[in-house]
Amino acid sequence: MKIDFSKNTRRNIVSAMLNKCIGLLFPFLNRTLFLWLMGAEYLGLNGLFTSILGVLALADLGFGTAVVCSMYKPVADDDRELVCAYLRFYRKVYRWVGAAIFVIGLCLLPFLRNLVKGDLPPGLDLHVLYLMHLVNTSVGYFLFAYRGSVLNAYHRGDVVTNIHTFTSIAQYLTVFLILFLTRNYYHYVLAMVAFTVVNNLLVYHESRRLFPDIDPRGELSDERRRKVVSDVKSIFMHKVGAVITGQTDNIVISAFLGLVAVGAYGNYYYVNAAVGGLAWSIYASMQNGFGNTIFTESKAENFDRLLRAHKVVLVVIACCSAMMLALYQPFIEVWTGGRPELSRHFLTPLLMVVFFYTYQSRQTLLTFKAAANLWYLDRWKPILAGALNLAVNITLVVALPEAYKLDGVIFSTILSFVVVQIPWESHVMFTAFFGRSEAITYWREQALSAIRTVALCASAWGVARLVPLTGVPGLAAKGAATALFVVCVGCVLFRREVALLIRHRRESKGK
Repeated sequence: MKIDFSKNTRRNIVSAMLNKCIGLLFPFLNRTLFLWLMGAEYLGLNGLFTSILGVLALADLGFGTAVVCSMYKPVADDDRELVCAYLRFYRKVYRWVGAAIFVIGLCLLPFLRNLVKGDLPPGLDLHVLYLMHLVNTSVGYFLFAYRGSVLNAYHRGDVVTNIHTFTSIAQYLTVFLILFLTRNYYHYVLAMVAFTVVNNLLVYHESRRLFPDIDPRGELSDERRRKVVSDVKSIFMHKVGAVITGQTDNIVISAFLGLVAVGAYGNYYYVNAAVGGLAWSIYASMQNGFGNTIFTESKAENFDRLLRAHKVVLVVIACCSAMMLALYQPFIEVWTGGRPELSRHFLTPLLMVVFFYTYQSRQTLLTFKAAANLWYLDRWKPILAGALNLAVNITLVVALPEAYKLDGVIFSTILSFVVVQIPWESHVMFTAFFGRSEAITYWREQALSAIRTVALCASAWGVARLVPLTGVPGLAAKGAATALFVVCVGCVLFRREVALLIRHRRESKGK
């Protein structure tokens, strides 16, 4: 069964873009209300709980990813009985995962206070709040989370995304009312738990409606179970490395610098992640489609499709990087009201932009590698990168002057990308699936894009500096001037990529 890659990808991108727009606006309003109504310490608590529970999510082991990847071939072969068997296996595993997360989370209760430097906000019980967040994380594993794998395997991630968009809007409107009317953090977390349940129930309903003949039934052969378990071992190592790289920063900052520093770092990271969602909308919408085309098209066709997608992503992240560098610091200063403990020097946003570009420029290739199920070949990469990141992270936080400790956290992550992750994952992709000629083409595009991005960022930053206004009017004026400049100059610097995108769009419409 060959899935319509272009149609489903466009549908997924539209849904993902809408979801990310909501993900830009409402979390921003949420953080702003927290900052104004509750205080920076509450932002720090949110960041700390998110990081701790992100570590606990390792109990997933990567079963969800492994099962979806295993479904690509039976979907391509239209073998629905095998899809059903995978789904039953997945349901059984996820029930054990949910139980494991909850039990391991309970074991961490006695050590929570050691992860927070300084005093807590008055009237809060750290342990009760942690238990509420723990329930929110584990409950989804028992409430049909496995049904989303069916939609993803059939390249209908747009359904999951639309449900998440709807529940996110309802959740944020609810918690805004809670913050305004009660300023009660306990009620805030309870609302999160309720909407997690609603989201999972809606995914279950839509999965049954669109694929009524796909139910958890049948048994996987021992050989297929062993293959899933083998993939899980490799994916788990990737997840461990990702958690060490991405989730331990807040824990280190909280332990060494305190909750206010976690809030400050969270503000800078929030902008980075929010803008990164624009690029994510593109490549994440294609993974399940790649999983289908790998089994239905030639390698040359697959590389051509990969390269086109990669060029689109490079244009997007180049423009985003330029806008971020120009507006990062003015935005943070306006957003936080110029509070010195929440606004850092210029090196911080500069490093965040480098982090953004370095991370995003590799994601299209990683998306294809995930679809190709090549987890085993670079299974030690994330462990080594995570260990390097954590070691440099702690070293720099201890050794650097107070004003630059957060910069050390950001730099350590960039270093792990450049030294370990990018070289290793690229080697795997261009030896195990593609060849040397494809590697040369890919890296030529990467190098040219990096050079043009540096030029665009430097000139956009200069344009923003020419605007003498400050405050909200200054931010608006800088944003308008920079956006106009980036669009015009970006279209010149990336004219080949823009022309390719327009031509491909016309060809898709013609079909």
